Amino acid sequence: MRFQTPLVPARLIRRYKRFLADCRLEDGREVTAHCANPGSMMGLAEPGEKIWLESNEDPKKKLKFGWRLVDHENGHFTGVDTSVPNRALRAALQAREIPALAAYETVRPEVRYGQNSRIDFLLTQPGLPDAYVEVKSVTLSREPGLAEFPDSVTARGTKHLGELAEMAAQGHRAILLYLVQRTDCRKFALAADIDPAYAAAFATARANGVEHVVCGTRISPDGVWVQPQATISSD
Repeated sequence: MRFQTPLVPARLIRRYKRFLADCRLEDGREVTAHCANPGSMMGLAEPGEKIWLESNEDPKKKLKFGWRLVDHENGHFTGVDTSVPNRALRAALQAREIPALAAYETVRPEVRYGQNSRIDFLLTQPGLPDAYVEVKSVTLSREPGLAEFPDSVTARGTKHLGELAEMAAQGHRAILLYLVQRTDCRKFALAADIDPAYAAAFATARANGVEHVVCGTRISPDGVWVQPQATISSD
């Protein structure tokens, strides 16, 4: 998935109110960018970090920049926009590039299911059980090479695990797809110390037939692409 407009480099001044970030552009101007990430962004929102912003000319938007990437300045990037995974994964699913889900031809996003929820993708194929795919963006890394989820308590994520287990009980496939939006990680684990309830719900869901898939990404200021073949092992 390519970004719609070229990204511009900046330095983070501060992130606040979860969805706002004050930034300094290379020409010295200070701007406020939209931060499309409701999580804690642990380790990714330190003042002075190099980041990349996407500009827009939409008159309906109050903020003219959106925060897209953290540049670790060592050749690696982290994607911080939680709307990106679904856009990138939709293309990968339609191209049947994810081996565990390649048998499905029809890809429908945002389908209602469970208790007032929407599944990120419903995959269908004649002769196969429907596949309910819930996507989670993974950006936390507290140990070199290890990506973790979640980065904060997520009651919504725990609810989704219960609803996926219900789909599995009805004979459907139910898949939790973790997209690691970091290019510096090759392992994945749950951050059970951050949200024990989520970790417990994951174990219960897995015991009841919920599958999990972990995919890596290729990230640059040009865009974010799913790399199903990336070697990311999970516990």
